[in-house]
This record gives sequence, structure tokens and C-alpha cells, in this order.
Amino acid sequence: MKWMLILLLAGCGSAPLAPQRVEVPTSTPCVKVVPQRPAYDFDQLAPSATDGEIVLALARDWPRGRKYEDELGAIIAGCR
Repeated sequence: MKWMLILLLAGCGSAPLAPQRVEVPTSTPCVKVVPQRPAYDFDQLAPSATDGEIVLALARDWPRGRKYEDELGAIIAGCR
């Protein structure tokens, strides 16, 4: 029994191993800010809207949609 105690205490006499720094690569999202989707006039039309109202709403929405697409395209291009 005494020899077992001596063996256990002998293991405590050694110095502990020094901690090692290990760098592990992690993935992070490349998109930091997502542009807000514009409010399209077409989405707010009543179901009973005339063809002329629909065409005008689509015409007003075209520049907003192109700008939004350009912003998304720039963000996606930055991820490559």
C-alpha cells in the first residue's frame, strides 16, 4: 500500500506541460450588411387594378429594382 502511494506522489513531481496555441481556420460570412428590399408599388396594388395602373406601377418599380439588383451583385462579387 505504501509503494502505491509513493508511485502516485512521484507522478506529481513532474512539471505540467506548457499550453500550446493552435490556430484553426474558421469560415466567416462574407456579407456584412444586406441591403433592404425596396417597397414596390406593384406589390401594393389592389387586385382590381386596371392594366394601366399595373403598367405604371411596374414602370415606377423598374429603377428601384435595378438599383437593388446592382447592390446585391456588388455584394456577391465581393464574396469571390
